[in-house]
Order: sequence, then C-alpha cells, then structure tokens
Amino acid sequence: MLKRYLLAPGPTPVPPEVLLAMARPMIHHRAPEFDPIFQEVREGLKWLFQTRNDVLILASSGTGGMEGAVSNFLSPGDKALVINGGKFGERWGKLCKTFGAQVTEIKVEWGHSVDPKQVADALKKDPAIKAVYVQASETSTAVTHDVKALGQIVKGCPETILVVDAITALGVFDLKTDAWGLDVVITGSQKALMLPPGLAFVSVSEKAWQLAEKAKNTSFYFNFKREKDNQQKNQTAFTPAVSMILGLQEVLKMLRAEGLDGVFARQAQMAHALREGVKAAGMEIFAKGTPSDAVTAINAPAGVDGQAIYKNLRVQYGITAAGGQDHLKGKIFRLSHMGYLDRFDVILALAATEMVLKGLGHPVTLGKGVAKAQELLMAK
Repeated sequence: MLKRYLLAPGPTPVPPEVLLAMARPMIHHRAPEFDPIFQEVREGLKWLFQTRNDVLILASSGTGGMEGAVSNFLSPGDKALVINGGKFGERWGKLCKTFGAQVTEIKVEWGHSVDPKQVADALKKDPAIKAVYVQASETSTAVTHDVKALGQIVKGCPETILVVDAITALGVFDLKTDAWGLDVVITGSQKALMLPPGLAFVSVSEKAWQLAEKAKNTSFYFNFKREKDNQQKNQTAFTPAVSMILGLQEVLKMLRAEGLDGVFARQAQMAHALREGVKAAGMEIFAKGTPSDAVTAINAPAGVDGQAIYKNLRVQYGITAAGGQDHLKGKIFRLSHMGYLDRFDVILALAATEMVLKGLGHPVTLGKGVAKAQELLMAK
C-alpha cells in the first residue's frame, strides 16, 4: 500500500470538514436558501482580502480572474506594465497582448524580486501606463514581489491601477488590499483556500472601477460590472459552483477561528522550518529574492536531475510535489507548505526528500534536515 500526500503548489489538500460541506444535498442557486450563504461568504472574503470593496466570485480557475483583470480595465492600445519574473509574470504579458494592450515588460531574473524603483522609473518615463501587473508570489520561482512598495508607488499615479496576482499569496502571508493600495487582487480556490480547483476571487477598488467604465474591451462571461451588480444582490450572473461555495463557507469559518495573524504565523513557521531543513540537509534554496511562504523551490544537487527527484517522490513515496518549469526543468523541484498542512507535513517532505536523494546516490546524512525542522517546529 502506498499512501498519497499532496505537497504541490495547487491543488492542495482539502480538509475533511470542507469535503463534507461540499457533499451536502444540492440547492438551487436562485432559491431563497442560497441568499444567506452567498451573503456570508461575500462578507468573509472581504475579511480575508482585508478590503471594504466587493470581492467577486467567479466559476473559473485563477487564470479566469487574471483574464478578467485585463479585459475589464484595458482598451485596445492601452499601455500596460508587466513584471515578468517567471511563468506567471509571463502569463500577464500574454493576456495583455491578447486584448490588444501595448506591453512594456520589466524582466526580472528568475529567482529574484523586482526592484520597486524600476517600476517607479517606468511609470515616471511613461505616465500613460494604465495598469501595472505583478505577482505577489511567483509560484514558478517561489519568490515574492514587494506589492506593498508597489502599491505606494502606484497610489501616486491617479490614472494607473495596480493589479496583483495573489493566487499563491492570499491566505499565506499578509496582504492589506486597501491599506496598501492594491486595486485589483486575484486568488484561486485550490491554493491556501483549501478547496478544489474551480473558483476565482477578485477584489476591485473604486479607482479600478472608474477605469473599467472607460474600457472598450468586450467580455461576456468575465464581465466584472455585470457580476458586481448581481452579486450585490447575493446572486451571480451565471450558474455558480454551488457546492464549492458551500465548501468556501466552511473554509472561511475555519480561517476566522484561527484568525489572520494565526494563519500567517503558522504558514511562516512551516515555510521557515522547511527552508532551514533543506539547508541543513546540504541543499540550496533557489530564491535569491524574498522567498515565498507558500512554496519553496530547491536547487537539485549537482549531478542530480531535479525531475528524477520530483518523480521519485511520487513513485516511491506517494508524495506529489512539483518540478521546475521552462528553463528550470530538471534544475529545481518545488514543495508546497500552504493551506491544509501542518508541521508533520514539513517533516514528511524533508524526510522523503533525503531518502530520495540517498536513493539517487547523492551523499546526504539521513535525518539532518528533519532534525533542524523539528527544532524550529517545536518553538512556540
């Protein structure tokens, strides 16, 4: 028998309480009983996003939210500034070009965080830029960008909005949507929100809504204004993912019980313990910039194929992690520590990694990384 463990950066494990909530008998989304449920999750999402603004709920993956964050705010020919420091920064560029935007890219070496001064300089050079697109946590490299600093910069540009992909950030570390001036923030259900894939969430500031009023791109399904008008009446424009919303109701109860500070502290402790355990085992963290508390990218040791590590974790020990993408394929592997995970998942991940490396012929002292993590995870 091989027990399976999910330590990939999405989908992540779903708590039993949430699975049970989703297994409740189906209700009709236009029936009166749906109204208070939808109202509760709408208010809960405002709390989670730390915003007074509406948070739209979309039946899609996170990329649907990203697409809407382009089509609803930019017109063909509008200028967009894209921070491209990984596969998902690259996706922002592709989405903007799909909708006819003129894209200026700040290319950031993979593994590094963007220098906010580069963004400030780009906006000063071209005040016609309508939107800045960035990742709070670049999943492909396990690095964060300083969206707080970027928010302060963009606040000073009255005709420019800041759009943040927080798909592997929200619910992992502190993101003060309103206080930091984050105009559009997107996340997905299958990350720190501990749900299956299928929902995207988007918060929109008043500044962004003003830009949306002028946008000339057309969108039928991902029409944010139509969704806002409906969701303010506790309805959706189209058929929602009802069972997922029931699960979300339970997730928000769990997160409220722990409190945002408790959630962030737990995630930070696990991320720190994994990174230090990796170092103690003789491996190197890939991140040169600020590492993400959602996922850790680890350099494959010299002479060892990172894809072999990723594959053997799954085949030998039942652990689904993630490999490197694009030019990092075979050079790194990634372990998630967000969502429904605890201290023993970190210990498990380190123990299995040491065993895989040993099996691949790499000299590693079994238990060294585990011991370091245990010390850190015992600390209150």
